[in-house]
Amino acid sequence: MELGISTFVETTPDVHTGKTMSHAERLREVVEEIVLADQVGLDVYGVGEHHRPDFAASSPAVVMAAAAALTSRIRLTSAVMILSSADPVRVFQDFATLDGLSNGRAEIMVGRGSFTESFPLFGCDLKDYETLFEEKLELLMKLQASERVSWEGQHRPAIHNLGIYPRPVQQPLPVWIASAGSPESAVRAGALGLPFALAMIGPVRPLQFASQVQLYKKAAAESGYDSMKLPVAAHAHGFIAESTPKAIEQFFPSTYARTNVRAVEKGLPPYTRADYDAAASFEGALFVGDPETVADKIIHLRKQVGVTRFLLHVPHGTMDHADVMEAIRLLGTEVAPRVREEVKRWEKSQ
Repeated sequence: MELGISTFVETTPDVHTGKTMSHAERLREVVEEIVLADQVGLDVYGVGEHHRPDFAASSPAVVMAAAAALTSRIRLTSAVMILSSADPVRVFQDFATLDGLSNGRAEIMVGRGSFTESFPLFGCDLKDYETLFEEKLELLMKLQASERVSWEGQHRPAIHNLGIYPRPVQQPLPVWIASAGSPESAVRAGALGLPFALAMIGPVRPLQFASQVQLYKKAAAESGYDSMKLPVAAHAHGFIAESTPKAIEQFFPSTYARTNVRAVEKGLPPYTRADYDAAASFEGALFVGDPETVADKIIHLRKQVGVTRFLLHVPHGTMDHADVMEAIRLLGTEVAPRVREEVKRWEKSQ
């Protein structure tokens, strides 16, 4: 069972002071967080791509390259790259470069994206939302499989027997497909034999994703892959403190503010304290509490849904950097050992 952190490198107004930190400051903080995650024994750190003023990481590979030279063990992944609006050749080159700098620790996690700002920015039409992803994923898989590539498609100029460099340390460079719960995405990932990541965000119950994992494994088996060897990741918002009441109260202000910004943008009802408390319950999608509480919830997710990697998304909105660092420390030193020990014992009994 792998455990790690994911972030969108948010730069939202501080709910206590009203001030907004610069992109540069938040980027430097994230590098410090990645270094700490490596030091406390976490397995993976993911950085998401966005193109808005309230997010600082438009280029996850660059952020993680800064951390690659300062870390030695932790895997570094996008979470996610919006492949639909990107050039797959450039994505592959960037992450092959990161793979070299980190000596084989890079991964690419791709998705269609729930934010759409990148589409007009890079000249893509939203009406092509589905076909863009399918076509570019096809090209990315060719780049992963071969040094020289020939390919033709609708949305990008053709490639005629050209070499793609640099080559990664890992053969192949891992590519994950991420989804917010679309059955089509589960089937696509399984049919391609690719690792699958589920975003358990919003008013959802984590156990409802068990059906997506089943679809994924069924599609993998039908396509000739050993579904038992394919990893499944979960990504969920959360926070850890020395006590559950403290964690819940520390995580609420920024979560409340950030979720209501998105509610307005998406035309959804306002987010309330009752919504937050329900999500922070054992059945809800927020992994908030003391180390034992969060560990128990991750273990339950492993046993009931079948995930083999868990990414705690922290912070959600702007939070005090020292508090975030403490949450990362607790995840690595107290939550992870509990989870690994219990999951190992449970797997032996199966």
